[in-house]
Amino acid sequence: MNDIDQNKERESDDHFIRDGMNGFERNVKRFIDCITALVAMIVFSPLFLICYIAVKREDGGPAIFKQERIGRFGRPFNIYKFRSMKLDAEKHGPALYAGDEDKRLTKVGKFLRDHHLDELPQLWNVFIGEMAFIGPRPERQYYIDQIMQHDPRYRYLYQIRPGVTSYATLYNGYTDTMEKMLRRLRYDLFYLEHRSWWFDFKILWMTFFSIVFGKKF
Repeated sequence: MNDIDQNKERESDDHFIRDGMNGFERNVKRFIDCITALVAMIVFSPLFLICYIAVKREDGGPAIFKQERIGRFGRPFNIYKFRSMKLDAEKHGPALYAGDEDKRLTKVGKFLRDHHLDELPQLWNVFIGEMAFIGPRPERQYYIDQIMQHDPRYRYLYQIRPGVTSYATLYNGYTDTMEKMLRRLRYDLFYLEHRSWWFDFKILWMTFFSIVFGKKF
């Protein structure tokens, strides 16, 4: 076993690594997230209604899609989105989103994904404390198990709340391969160890800028 493997093994035995934020900063971050999510839900309520009606009318199925993800402390929670895929999208088992060419997308769903409107219901996840605005994107246990086989450091991400957007999302894009998942993990670990109010603001601003200019991720 080489030095890198030994270091990785030692790291995997620990449950925590250094967090860039102290307790006070984390509490302020949570307070700001909660208030911002509440205000955003009120301000964007007309948009919520429009998206809800558009999804519902297309095929008569449920407008809100929920899926179990793994969050802080390794606890499962339901993430909410506007449904963008057909009702039988995963009839053959878990499958990663394949981009604009994904035949499971509905017409309305494609528009919602292209403009990131499908993520709006996650404001509720942020408000009740299951997620933060900035943090590692939450993953399903099915894929976490595969990631952990390659890099057990994934467990360190359980230290913090998953996010609506992340440092990794900006630079790694959508993760549709194991290689991208492992690269995303490295970005997420960097964020965890270096996060700050300024870093969060920078990520939020860059996400907003990317959405406005039509970047897909």
